[in-house]
Amino acid sequence: MDVRIEPSWKEMLSREWDSDYFIRLTEFVRSEYATATVYPPAGKIFAAFESCPFDDVKVVILGQDPYHGPGQANGLSFSVNPGVDIPRSLQNIYRELRDDLGIEPPASGDLSRWASQGVLLLNATLTVRAASAGSHQGHGWEEFTDAAIRALADQREGLVFILWGAYAQRKGAFINRMKHCVIESPHPSPLSASRGFFGSRPFSRANAYLVAHGKTPVQW
Repeated sequence: MDVRIEPSWKEMLSREWDSDYFIRLTEFVRSEYATATVYPPAGKIFAAFESCPFDDVKVVILGQDPYHGPGQANGLSFSVNPGVDIPRSLQNIYRELRDDLGIEPPASGDLSRWASQGVLLLNATLTVRAASAGSHQGHGWEEFTDAAIRALADQREGLVFILWGAYAQRKGAFINRMKHCVIESPHPSPLSASRGFFGSRPFSRANAYLVAHGKTPVQW
């Protein structure tokens, strides 16, 4: 199957393209885009990979679903397009960034500047129906993104995996903590941020680990 995705990822995930689950997933996603409003725009489904080639990845921030409101999702986890109101979870991420590193919250919720520095902003499910959270779960995306995470965990060393919330922590449970830094906390959503996300200092901890392993810190 010919999948349009960044070349290094296309090679790294080559076993997925002709697998039964991915063929079924492709048929499902094509049908959904043809018959319903689906986010992100089709050309942005693999934006996280396009923005961050395999060998450039330094940090992985794992989300769950794309945003399902009009104009929000841009293919990067927790990120929204410029000019779109900043969602509450991202507001809380920016608040923690300010408290952690003293960086004032940007006016935009577009996180592509993080991605360009090696931060893979990966959702577990890469598509969603409008106004229907979780609607594309259970169709194969989770298996595909598991394969991407496993490739990084197995073939790279000294990466930082930031896992916010129980869902991300379960998905990243197999990551070897001897090879990588795994930072876990409650999710930044309004329902759980006050239960330990605030004060978790993921940004300074990630940068400290990167510097200790000879890598350039992220300019958050």
